[in-house]
Amino acid sequence: MMELPRLYAITDPKAYGEDFFGTLKKVLERGVRMIQLREKEISAREYYQKALKARQITREYSALLLINERVDIAIAVEADGVHLPENSLPPSVVKKLKKDLIVGYSAHNLESAIYAQQEGADFVTLSPIFRTESHPEVEPLGPGALKEVSQRLSIPVFALGGVTWDRIKLCYKNGAYGVASIRMFLS
Repeated sequence: MMELPRLYAITDPKAYGEDFFGTLKKVLERGVRMIQLREKEISAREYYQKALKARQITREYSALLLINERVDIAIAVEADGVHLPENSLPPSVVKKLKKDLIVGYSAHNLESAIYAQQEGADFVTLSPIFRTESHPEVEPLGPGALKEVSQRLSIPVFALGGVTWDRIKLCYKNGAYGVASIRMFLS
């Protein structure tokens, strides 16, 4: 498999605002080369149309495009991969459907990260490392958990959740392959 970029942006319709694609371009102009198009509240058709436009933009910047959970949409728009939440299809099933898709997996503890690796995921996002705006009620795992998971896995581990520019070094020091964020790349 190709080497993955180290900065990974996850889109959010609210955070990206009215000019969604303008914001996406700004994120790409800041050097991010892996984008996860994450939509939870639009129809499949709207998601497909948005993904087509995102695919066009990410190609202009030579960036990877991952579609959140929807393998059908990822295949339809020729995305580079999918990112699977914990309650989604197993990574091995996605690989059977289209073996060259990059498959990311959302892990929230060591056990789910190990499961993802055993199932054939290409990388995991481990979250939340720090307290987050989007889920303030969830207790953060902390840098120690990031270190443990990174040491136990042979696939890349991206730190996610409350990651800020001033916390990146701490993430790397604790074994993160890269960092993923919704809001960090907007500032």
